[in-house]
Amino acid sequence: MFVNYIFDWSGTLVDDMGPTLEATNAVFAIHGCPAMDREAFRTNFRLPYSEFYEEHIPHVPLAHLETDFRTAFANSEVPVTVLPHARETLEWTQAQGIRCFILTSMDSATFEAQLDDLSLRHFFESTYSGVIDKREMIGHILDRHGLDPTKTLYFGDMVHDIETAKHGGVRSVAVLTGYTHHHALHEAQPDWLVDDLAAFRNISLQTSTNLS
Repeated sequence: MFVNYIFDWSGTLVDDMGPTLEATNAVFAIHGCPAMDREAFRTNFRLPYSEFYEEHIPHVPLAHLETDFRTAFANSEVPVTVLPHARETLEWTQAQGIRCFILTSMDSATFEAQLDDLSLRHFFESTYSGVIDKREMIGHILDRHGLDPTKTLYFGDMVHDIETAKHGGVRSVAVLTGYTHHHALHEAQPDWLVDDLAAFRNISLQTSTNLS
């Protein structure tokens, strides 16, 4: 029985694609790179985002790019919203007594503001943000909180999330609500690939062993 859930943030629980794409294109414009449309961004963007920027804007310090990105993100008028079914899923996990955590690459100041603005903080026992390579953090989370890997699920929308789950020895749930197309997620071989969190919750409800 899975009693611990670790969630990615962007594309898994919240929709921030609009301001993220806008901010990325602002960074590209500063450094003379052509803009990407939504589909090109979903095809090309990857984590760790340091590798993405090294490919497209090499030889510029990551700290400079992060400053430009955060400024543009903060100035975007496109709202960040809770994804459909995310709040209901978190309410369900809370009712089931499932321990919930966040592991995200989003910079901590922006993440903390969103966590409060969207009224989601109370669902999580602990959160970890500003993590460029999540593979380097998942083992620490498991150890610090005494989480049994065999009873832990990791939810994410990107290939890096699936790789992180495998690195930590936990099962992975890939959702199609975020930054990565179906084909790339399927190729990464998650344990479950679902349209959204509601689909996974329905599987859990229909399985008496809670996907054990």
